[in-house]
Amino acid sequence: MIGLALLRRFLRCRKGVSALEFALVAPVMLLTITGIIDLMLVMFVTALMEGGLRDGSRLGRTGFQPVGTTREQAILDKIGDATVGLVDMGLATITTLEYEDFGSIGQPEEYTDVNGNSQYDGGEPWVDTNGNGTWDEDQGAAGIGSSSTVVLYKVNYTWRLLTPLLPAILPNGYDFPIEVSLAVRNEPWNAPPPPLPGP
Repeated sequence: MIGLALLRRFLRCRKGVSALEFALVAPVMLLTITGIIDLMLVMFVTALMEGGLRDGSRLGRTGFQPVGTTREQAILDKIGDATVGLVDMGLATITTLEYEDFGSIGQPEEYTDVNGNSQYDGGEPWVDTNGNGTWDEDQGAAGIGSSSTVVLYKVNYTWRLLTPLLPAILPNGYDFPIEVSLAVRNEPWNAPPPPLPGP
């Protein structure tokens, strides 16, 4: 009888309800807030990388060759400066592909579809646009381009997420891949200068 009375008294007591509710809600709320901050950091770093790639591609499109380094490294340095230390540029990779025109970006090398199955099969004749000796789904040639060529810059970086909220729903877990790309046409630095206006 005493045990039943104590149980009824315990169930009627409202002391500490707010603390109990806070203890139940706070972890979920804090995890959600930190997940939002994590997502905002990813978007912020991506925007900074895009700005750095834009600045770096300006250097690349002029044909300027920095002393003591490569054009690729100079572009990575520009991105590193733009990301204000948030990105470890030692772990970032840059890929450059050159094309004849913007319409060729991402296009496969031309081939003759002998068996009519709308895909390239080994042995079918093809045009080696990029000169690497194999048929490619992307006809871009590796390189930073020459005068007046179109260059596609791609920078890849793996951002490490901070909270367990997003990794639980993402396929790569805590590693979030960031890729930024930009296509530009190089300036015609081999072209003769325009004639000076005459009298």
